[in-house]
Amino acid sequence: MHLRLARQSSPVGEVLLVTDDDSALRSLDFADFESRMHRLLRLHYGTFTLTECAAPAMVTQRLSDYYDGDLHAIESIRVATGGTAFQREVWGALRRIAAGTSMNYGQLAAGLGRPAASRAVGSANGANPVAIVVPCHRVVGANGALTGYAGGTRRKRWLLDHESRHATVASMAAAASAASRVGT
Repeated sequence: MHLRLARQSSPVGEVLLVTDDDSALRSLDFADFESRMHRLLRLHYGTFTLTECAAPAMVTQRLSDYYDGDLHAIESIRVATGGTAFQREVWGALRRIAAGTSMNYGQLAAGLGRPAASRAVGSANGANPVAIVVPCHRVVGANGALTGYAGGTRRKRWLLDHESRHATVASMAAAASAASRVGT
């Protein structure tokens, strides 16, 4: 499999973007965790080549828009991952967690119809190869505590705070817009 690697600056440090020939995002990891990224790529795809070049403009622009506060921008980034069927099911569920919200592993497992599988869900969450876009940072411990995050809890806290701040602003703007339409 031939893959492309690009690097992009972000508010949480340099990120590594791995895309395929169809411009689908295969991996998004943090530069200081590059060895983890390579390990997951080998695990999911076996033998692959990785060529450094520019990422598809749509991917980099949508990520930039997300960092600038458009939380929905990353929803349209096409993702293609390896992994088991169960992992892909968990990763799909992660993309359905609304920006600005979080849930715990038990809630995620229950939402998948597997209430006793919170540990397996946690393991799949930890093996997510596409950080931010497949928002594993939105999963917290049962008591709301930040649990492990492959990019570090400092980054997880920034992502959750960023989303909470911008989701609140977007909700207030939508409510104001609706209120103004009622009066007309």
